[in-house]
Amino acid sequence: MTDIERELVIVSLYPRDMNIYGDRGNVLALSRRAEAQGFTPRIVEINPGDPLPDTIDIVIGGGGQDSGQGRVALDLATRADTVRGLADDGVPMLMICGLYQLFGHRFVTHAGDELTGIGVLDVETLGGTERMIGNIVLDTDEFGEIIGYENHSGSTHLGPGSVPLGRVVQGAGNAPDAGAEGARTGNVIGSYLHGSLLPKNPAISDFLIGEAARRRYGSFTSVAPVNETVVRARESAKRRPR
Repeated sequence: MTDIERELVIVSLYPRDMNIYGDRGNVLALSRRAEAQGFTPRIVEINPGDPLPDTIDIVIGGGGQDSGQGRVALDLATRADTVRGLADDGVPMLMICGLYQLFGHRFVTHAGDELTGIGVLDVETLGGTERMIGNIVLDTDEFGEIIGYENHSGSTHLGPGSVPLGRVVQGAGNAPDAGAEGARTGNVIGSYLHGSLLPKNPAISDFLIGEAARRRYGSFTSVAPVNETVVRARESAKRRPR
């Protein structure tokens, strides 16, 4: 198979507005991991008004300030049917913080402003006064132990159409004392974990790459080991106090 036949198109949603706390690191880490798995990644950045590419294998997005979310919400609404169709078709997606909220049904800010989401995830978020900040550790059945960093004041509540990404071992998660973090519907993952998330959690990168490869090429076999630097970074973050 030639490189172009092994291409994976990674759509980076709204990097201009939704790139707080280094969320662009997720795109870079995913691209590097895709290369290690034998693929040629092509990153396409989509900001408000930009056309989506004809081929989309993975979609990834980050967090931002409320002002940026407002601009993004308006543009995302124009793409709602397309994005929901991609999700229904099994395209793997990872949405962090602000875009996690906008992939739900709605986000009501602390000031009372309501941003309508696109309903890919069965969640709703209410802005609050308590900020949840610090290193966070999750236990999951599929990805093992997930390690990240949370910094948000929104409380997200899941409906029956989504399941939590993981159980909170250390930290807050979706809401104070929620006991769970993130949401998942099919191959779409939403989470508050910055850090960035993917450099310290290659199992999630491999999930995104694997689902994309199986959808486009029919199969996937992992050939990339976990880097020892990643192991040390995970252990260091896990030991740090909140």
